[in-house]
Amino acid sequence: MNTASAPEVTGADSPRARETLQALHGYVRPHRWAVALGLLLALVGAAGGLLQPLATKELVDRLSSGGTIVTILLAMTVLVLVSTVAEAYGAYVLERTAESVVLAARRSLIGRLLRLRLAETDRMQPGDLMSRVSADTTLLRAVSTQAVVNAATGAVTLVAAVVVMAVLDAVLLGVTLGVVAVVAVGAASVMPKIGRATERSQAAVGDMSAGLERVFGAFRTVKASGAEAREIARVEAAARRAWRHGVGSAKWKAVLGTADNLAVQLAFLAVLAVGGARAASGEIPVSTLIAFLLYLFYLMEPVYRLIEAVSSYQEGAAAISRITEAKALPAEPSLAQEPVRPEDRAGVPDPASVRFEAVSFRYAPGLPYIHRKVDFEVPGAGMTAFVGPSGAGKSTLFSLIERFYEATGGRVLVDGKDVREWPLPELRSVIGYVEQDAPVLAGTLRENLVFAAPSATDDDIRAVLTRTRLDTLVERLPHGVDTVVGHRGSKLSGGERQRVAIARALLRRPRLLLLDEATSQLDAANELALRDVIAETARETSVLVVAHRLSTVTDADRIVVMDGGTVRAIGTHEELVTKDQLYAQLAATQLLTPAGRSSG
Repeated sequence: MNTASAPEVTGADSPRARETLQALHGYVRPHRWAVALGLLLALVGAAGGLLQPLATKELVDRLSSGGTIVTILLAMTVLVLVSTVAEAYGAYVLERTAESVVLAARRSLIGRLLRLRLAETDRMQPGDLMSRVSADTTLLRAVSTQAVVNAATGAVTLVAAVVVMAVLDAVLLGVTLGVVAVVAVGAASVMPKIGRATERSQAAVGDMSAGLERVFGAFRTVKASGAEAREIARVEAAARRAWRHGVGSAKWKAVLGTADNLAVQLAFLAVLAVGGARAASGEIPVSTLIAFLLYLFYLMEPVYRLIEAVSSYQEGAAAISRITEAKALPAEPSLAQEPVRPEDRAGVPDPASVRFEAVSFRYAPGLPYIHRKVDFEVPGAGMTAFVGPSGAGKSTLFSLIERFYEATGGRVLVDGKDVREWPLPELRSVIGYVEQDAPVLAGTLRENLVFAAPSATDDDIRAVLTRTRLDTLVERLPHGVDTVVGHRGSKLSGGERQRVAIARALLRRPRLLLLDEATSQLDAANELALRDVIAETARETSVLVVAHRLSTVTDADRIVVMDGGTVRAIGTHEELVTKDQLYAQLAATQLLTPAGRSSG
């Protein structure tokens, strides 16, 4: 889990701060007119508050002189109503804009994360990435609008109040600013602590999400192993870290809020002492002292706005940092074009050819090579099987064809064209891929079947269900193909999930079908039926199969024997049994007869 201490969020001139401000500007810029309207309305509301002490001074002066106060009372009432309505509508505009900013950030981040290269998803924890989409983007709500508007209105109204206070009495203003400056110096040292605590808290929330994702991804294994208590302790540890850092952030925010109130209270006592003496000596009228004291309490609002803006910025900067980090992860090109749909291919699709030319591959520099100068060719229709010991690099071949990973050296060609030169949507639209664990997504059976071919008709679905022997399963399901299959297909057996994955790939009408241990969990009867389906498909499609069962490969047009990341031999079953010792050993240990029937 990521428990490294978060980098400091401070220093307006630091590269980190500049990056944060640039990112914040990017989020706010599309909504700048809405933010400007919210700012204008907030300033109107602030102006109402700014004028009230002056109106109070005028009221006191009129009372002292015996003049009428009806007009001034009416004016003050209108002022209160207008400023209240303006502030209320401005708050709504800002909240609505903030939600729009969060939506835009989530859409952008989701689009990026779902295009991440496989190497990045292997390295990152999915739960942490999900936390960045949910928890971190939520913190943008405050910093993107309220922080901006609070900073602007706080600064404007603070300056305006200070100017008016200077006009009323410069001596009292000097006393006020002296007290505020002393408290502000102490408060300034607290602000970076909020950012650090928030970022560490968000990182801990990401760890917590990653821990939960880890448990739910292997829920049955966790229960069967009696590991609930250990996993609960692991997730709770992350939750405690999030709590500890959250409490730390709350503590420093409370200190900031107290500093605001403390500054005003101390300034009030100082002004009351100095101003009372000046009013008693006749240097200033009592109405001026009253107005000045009202402005002093009015200062709490803009100062609070500024503190709130800084606090929100520190929290938002931590979130923006994590969001920016996620958006900087290497991703595949955006899908600028729509993939070719199966129904758009006229007639029977031509089988695709595949060729590996001196292909080498490793997952990262410094790691051992998975492939070393791999060479083979699949000219067109037919079935090619890949066999070899575990770790020989068989399944990774498919990942290179799909461009989940890029070859470290050499070339992978489909239809004689380097896969790196294919537009990704076009390349993947011609391939049907059945993974080793045959994943089934939460949702209905129909949604899983048409996942790779969303335009498939009911007739297409019925035909593929019959071909893959899923029609009897559908008859048993309470709602047929519209039955919910559970999280990761938990309501289906392993063999049923494999058949669903094969049906999904066949519905795509691929020109190249990649099957990675696609029949490993099937019983003998269903495996035999699926072998017939695969053989039928291979007559018009290029079929590549990774298999450990001899029954799967004996009928292959060619068998590629791999060992230690290299191609050891290529031939038919009959040829390889006699000319390659490794293949002969593998065939002999399959506990299957040469005809592919189980011996036990």
